[in-house]
Amino acid sequence: MVISDENNRNIVVKPTTTTVSLHQDETGGRKFGQENRQNRRALRVINQNLVGARGGYPCVVNKRGLSDRKDEGCGKKLDSLRPPVTRSRAEDLCPEETKKLKPSVPTKNEFGDCIFVDEEEKSTVVPMSLEEPGPNLGDESDPMEEVEMEDITVEEPILDIDSTDTKNSLAAVEYVEDLYSFYRSMESFSCAPPDYMTQQLDINEKMRAILIDWLIEVHDKFELMNETLFLTVNLIDRFLSKQAVVRKKLQLVGLVAMLLACKYEEVSIPVVSDLVLISDKAYTKEDILEMEKTMLNTLQFNVSLPTPYPFLARFLKAAQSDKKLDIMASFLIELALVEYEMLQFPSSLLAAAAVYTAQCTLHGFRQWNSTCQFHSHYSEHQLMECCRKMVTFHQKAETGKLSGVYRKYSSRKFGNIAKCEPAHFLLMQV
Repeated sequence: MVISDENNRNIVVKPTTTTVSLHQDETGGRKFGQENRQNRRALRVINQNLVGARGGYPCVVNKRGLSDRKDEGCGKKLDSLRPPVTRSRAEDLCPEETKKLKPSVPTKNEFGDCIFVDEEEKSTVVPMSLEEPGPNLGDESDPMEEVEMEDITVEEPILDIDSTDTKNSLAAVEYVEDLYSFYRSMESFSCAPPDYMTQQLDINEKMRAILIDWLIEVHDKFELMNETLFLTVNLIDRFLSKQAVVRKKLQLVGLVAMLLACKYEEVSIPVVSDLVLISDKAYTKEDILEMEKTMLNTLQFNVSLPTPYPFLARFLKAAQSDKKLDIMASFLIELALVEYEMLQFPSSLLAAAAVYTAQCTLHGFRQWNSTCQFHSHYSEHQLMECCRKMVTFHQKAETGKLSGVYRKYSSRKFGNIAKCEPAHFLLMQV
């Protein structure tokens, strides 16, 4: 190698294996060819510092004497478990091997036993008493999830039962809710007092039941509308609650009530002579016309009060009924018309109970959804008393003395619906 000095003279320097350093003397001159032994000693000092330092380089092992440890017993156990590593061997190891030889730090667990923790993992180790337990894979269900599922209640949606009739002008969808609100406000005026029979001196509730059962058969023979039957019974009860009647005129009251109901509901009505024939000529034409005037004056010509039928039609629509459910509900409510004790229930409650009992009879289980409850304004609990009475009437319909309703609904015309098994489970106390 050629080097130029200050006077631009070329100096040839031969390469050597000895480390050469450039020094500057006190006069500003430079000396060449001196070995830097002081630097070698400095590297050894640095090397010793690196060996003694904690957390220096990954290739340096941090060794501590057993005397420096707090627990002498743990130190002796450590020496017996791990062979000693010499300083020169540790300095020559690569980082991967040095990592394996990292000493473990003795510590005590919560029971006082001595355990060994690697220094690199020391910061991540948590005492057993402070660790959060992990999920138990053996449990199939979480109790907290069960509590949350119990607290969550999903409300059943209320169906719009009039959405399919928006284009039907006869359905009066815009006014139907107002109409039934008016019916509910007026049904208290349409109901006869449940104890009016105590004012009658010559007739009783059994005679009333015989009359109603017979009129149901007449209504079926004439093939009259359902509205006519309910209005006929309503006119009879309201008239008997205001006027005392002798026994031999009771059938005449029933015939005239049917004549008035036909005039109000039917397109074509039976003539008076037909009513005379039905009564086996027990009454004349003049008797019928005279009783007609008496009844209208007593009722003050008020024959447009709501009966159970409009409520029954509305609640069947809310229940999304089929033909079989319609017939079963009609059968049950006509059984209730015959019984005097059923006058204690309002018309709307009677209709709702008939729908609910019909559902239980056909389906075999309790069924009263939120849509039915919303439109009927009755809960399942409020219907139970009336429903149990209807089930009792159904049980004895075939064997009872008054079997007109049973014979009517046992025909093929009504699908033999009366022969269905009654809903016995409704009679059980819950």
